[in-house]
Amino acid sequence: METIGVGVIGCGGMGRSLATSAHAVEGIEVVCVSDVQEALSEKLAADLDASYTLDYHELLADDQIRAVLIASPPFMHSPMAVDAANAGKHVFSEKPMAPTLDACDAMIAAAEENGVKLTIGLVCRYHATHSKVREIVQSGELGAPACMMVHRIGGPWRSGYSHTPWRLERAKSGGSLMEINAHEIDFMRWTCGDVASVYAAGGQYGPDKSDYPDVVLASLQFENGAVGLLHSSHVSAVGGYGGRVDCEGGSIYFPQIWGGDATIQIKPFEGEGRQIKIADITVPPPVQEEIRVFADAIRNDTSPPITGLDGRAAAEIALAAYQSAETGQSVPLPL
Repeated sequence: METIGVGVIGCGGMGRSLATSAHAVEGIEVVCVSDVQEALSEKLAADLDASYTLDYHELLADDQIRAVLIASPPFMHSPMAVDAANAGKHVFSEKPMAPTLDACDAMIAAAEENGVKLTIGLVCRYHATHSKVREIVQSGELGAPACMMVHRIGGPWRSGYSHTPWRLERAKSGGSLMEINAHEIDFMRWTCGDVASVYAAGGQYGPDKSDYPDVVLASLQFENGAVGLLHSSHVSAVGGYGGRVDCEGGSIYFPQIWGGDATIQIKPFEGEGRQIKIADITVPPPVQEEIRVFADAIRNDTSPPITGLDGRAAAEIALAAYQSAETGQSVPLPL
């Protein structure tokens, strides 16, 4: 198997996760890591027997590196991805793709112009619950989807997060609907199809001094006629992550995405239902898997399963929800 050398830009929690996961994938070598905080770069490099640099441009100049994994703050994704593509490197960017559509478009254009692969880290497609729910819906066993509801709610940012200035600025982080709920938005679109319009309501209710809503209820009108509802919140003392899909011929209910004895319940209108214990669904480690398929796309010169257009679509839906919450009007897509 051809070994692919990769560089990692951003050595915080997510960068470390990507780097250690890539290190565990056969046929990938982590050559160099980069972060402006030397302690983070040095520690991660030592753990992976890699080199490090404080200037990611030096990483991009390394001929051993064919691809980069970008885990910087969201507002830096686009300039770093464009620099990487212009250097001839394939690009894996963490979600959200970027806080603006212009920035997303710059990433897509740079990848196309330089003939490199671009993928976005929408890793929930590789998790057991998300992938199984989508598989059941797409199989057609319960008929076409009619309504999909997903909630991902919790309390205020942990202190370490809320003390990170860029995280509280929508222009830099993309706000909760991008930095966190890019996953849920992508899950709903992946399951039910493209979105035609968005109507949302929300506001700032909690103690975090962000400049974006910390509660949003976003209603999605899918092009196929189905409807969806995303509940995003940082003000819930009783958190949760789950949902349901009601189809023409029955329902899929997943009150918990993972943990404990969480199950997926499948109940048709006619006949017996069944349950699938989520712990019994075997999937590869999700972060390793998203990196492995990216490497396979490079080796085989094929399109990654998750494209730049997928990342852009999640950003566009989030932006439409913000716009709707501000104006009180339904927002048609495309923006």
